[in-house]
Amino acid sequence: MPSPSKTAAAALALLALSSAVTADAPAAAAATKPDDAAASAAKPLWKPSTVTLPAGSLGEQFASVADFEKHWIPSRASKEDVPAGEKDATEDADLWRYRGQWAVEEATETVGAHAGDLGLVLKSAAAHHAISRALPHPITFDGHDAVTVQYEVKLQNGLECGGAYLKLLSHDASKPYDPATFSDKTPYTIMFGPDKCGATNKVHFIFRHKNKKTGKIVEHHLKNPPSVPSTYSKETHLYTLIVHPEKNTFEIKIDGVSKQTGSLLDDFEPPVVAPKEIDDPNDKKPADWVDEAKIPDPKAAKPADWDEDAPLEIEDADATMPADWLENELEYIPDPDAKQPEDWDAEEDGEWVAPTVANPKCAEASGCGPWKRPMKRNPDYKGKWAAPLIDNPAYKGPWAPRKIANPDYVDEKHPGYMTPIGAVGFELWTMQNNIHFDNILVSDSVNAATLDQWTKDTWEVKHTAEEVLTKADEPEKAKDVDADADEIVKSINQLTFGDIAEQLTPASFVKFAQKALVDPAKAAASLPITAGAAGLSVAAVIAFILALLTGPSAADKKKQKVQSAAAKKKKDDDADADEAEVEQEEEEEENEEPAAKASPKKASPAKTTKRPAKEATSEDDE
Repeated sequence: MPSPSKTAAAALALLALSSAVTADAPAAAAATKPDDAAASAAKPLWKPSTVTLPAGSLGEQFASVADFEKHWIPSRASKEDVPAGEKDATEDADLWRYRGQWAVEEATETVGAHAGDLGLVLKSAAAHHAISRALPHPITFDGHDAVTVQYEVKLQNGLECGGAYLKLLSHDASKPYDPATFSDKTPYTIMFGPDKCGATNKVHFIFRHKNKKTGKIVEHHLKNPPSVPSTYSKETHLYTLIVHPEKNTFEIKIDGVSKQTGSLLDDFEPPVVAPKEIDDPNDKKPADWVDEAKIPDPKAAKPADWDEDAPLEIEDADATMPADWLENELEYIPDPDAKQPEDWDAEEDGEWVAPTVANPKCAEASGCGPWKRPMKRNPDYKGKWAAPLIDNPAYKGPWAPRKIANPDYVDEKHPGYMTPIGAVGFELWTMQNNIHFDNILVSDSVNAATLDQWTKDTWEVKHTAEEVLTKADEPEKAKDVDADADEIVKSINQLTFGDIAEQLTPASFVKFAQKALVDPAKAAASLPITAGAAGLSVAAVIAFILALLTGPSAADKKKQKVQSAAAKKKKDDDADADEAEVEQEEEEEENEEPAAKASPKKASPAKTTKRPAKEATSEDDE
């Protein structure tokens, strides 16, 4: 059985353990985080996929910084679709400019098992970003079985509010594409990828379709898009969109798992095929059109016995006061345990009155104070009278405008034949930075086997390594904490009373501080009592500072003041009631005096006792 001294030491050591583990976290991270050069040397080099993609396909693996700088061009434009008045009102002209920075670098969170795995990284928080590159050849939809879009996203700092979607920009055969002018108004064919902010949490699939009859271009949004995977996960997620132009169908996959399939004709809003007929905008409802189906009966009359003024509730005349009702007891009484605060100033704070508490006698009875009959539903209550409704003889039914042929209607059979794609780009605004993009594939002719091999070479290798590291990291952290705890407990069990006293000397605190700077956990293990005492001292200082800042004594004083004022008000109200009763008795006696003088009988002496009127106090003035 441990000695009392060791029991007390254990209590102090609990705080030492928690403090040491918390303080040790940054140091441990620094100690276990390898030098970048050493880490790269310890890991095998990343091997880009060597799968042969069909001619004209884009397979962007960001193999080198030089290759990135050659093809990917940041926009020098500014966002154009700005809410009315905001662009002119802002003092920062750069706010709407695409000033967000981009870089090609390795991921820094949940690092994979390979060195040199570069990706495109969005570097700036709370900024507009735009970057794009032209495709080797335009991607077309006509005559192709499948158009595939796939890319990876790693949210290294999570995603609270922002987008990580990819735009497939429309090809214009009349002029070459200029990445420097890329903006929110640049025409695109498909927008696909994650977006989250507030209530918005979706994987967008939007395509722009040109009406063959009118030439209008309309954005069609997927009605029920899938949600974004955990925006707090720092693992790499894979987004895949496959459009089948001939079948007018699509499929969305996340991390290789099919999340949604559907029709380009039926699952988008607004629908690709407009209705054949629409309401005539020039048709107006006639002034004499009656669309009220029911009207009050004009022949109905209020019954003679209908009392509109009868109250909803009346006193229950059959109710009787419970036998244990305490009429002479107050529901609330002065708190017998309350004491006037030592710093109470009668001149400043007024007369102190004890706060009231619930009368304990009332808890054992049906109630206290004057008894009143309860209310009950009035059987004669009918409320306001209104005539009953009858069928309206003039009713013509609900009015609707007449239908006319829709000028925008066209029998669209192949919405999957979309505008060719000439470039890809990211045009984003986000509150979080360090979003890592990688392995972008866009093709109009890649088959399932080639796509599967590309995915295995890129995302699956990375995903497997990240899963292993994530799962391995949890037990290691728990193991370190358990080891520190065991070491501290072991040290406590070996302590004697003299050891405890020695660890509370000034020299021990200095020694502990020196060790803690190097390794907090080991310092707590070697000097657990010192660590615990130091932790308690810090906690006490923090509590004292908070007390000075928040002023609890002032709050207590104010509370006492409010309670005292409430109690005094109740006391004064009771005195006013007694005074009114005495005055009423005196008035009755004065009315009886003429009769008493005329009567031969001796009049009874009048009551002359009267309560003094209450004096004004500072509480009343307040």
